[in-house]
Amino acid sequence: MTTYYAQPYDISATGFYFEDAGSYLAKIDTITNDYGQPVEEFEIQFIDGESIDENLSNAIGMYQNTILNAMACIDDWDSEQKLKVIIAVGECGYSFDFKSSVPEDFEIDLYADMTLNDLAYIFVDEGMFGDIPANIINYLDFDAIARDLGYDYTETTIAGVNYVYRCL
Repeated sequence: MTTYYAQPYDISATGFYFEDAGSYLAKIDTITNDYGQPVEEFEIQFIDGESIDENLSNAIGMYQNTILNAMACIDDWDSEQKLKVIIAVGECGYSFDFKSSVPEDFEIDLYADMTLNDLAYIFVDEGMFGDIPANIINYLDFDAIARDLGYDYTETTIAGVNYVYRCL
């Protein structure tokens, strides 16, 4: 279960923890400050949950006006969809709109559990650089190929897993 905290911008008010839309909606309009005035603005904080959900929250932004949509995305999307949005929005700089965007909108090349050096070996094995005779492969500088791949591909770590990606 994911836990959030609604921190009021009013320093004379106390926030509240919530785990779902129901508990958020039940509390959000009842918070008052020390002077009995209603509190209108809150900062939404991710407190506890899976690390991929935390990364998704940071990428798409969790604000008072988007928290219900963000919670729905966290609950409804599978890990691949979350990962795609984290990389596309958080790393590549694509924009995300809760009303019109879906994870399938983003085109990225993604390689899990890999480094650029690993990708260099795979590209040579798959023939991305043409047919290379077996007696020449031992003389290839895979570190240099990996550095060259670094112009188009980037490494990142999400939820403890290393990924290599390219934004299209």
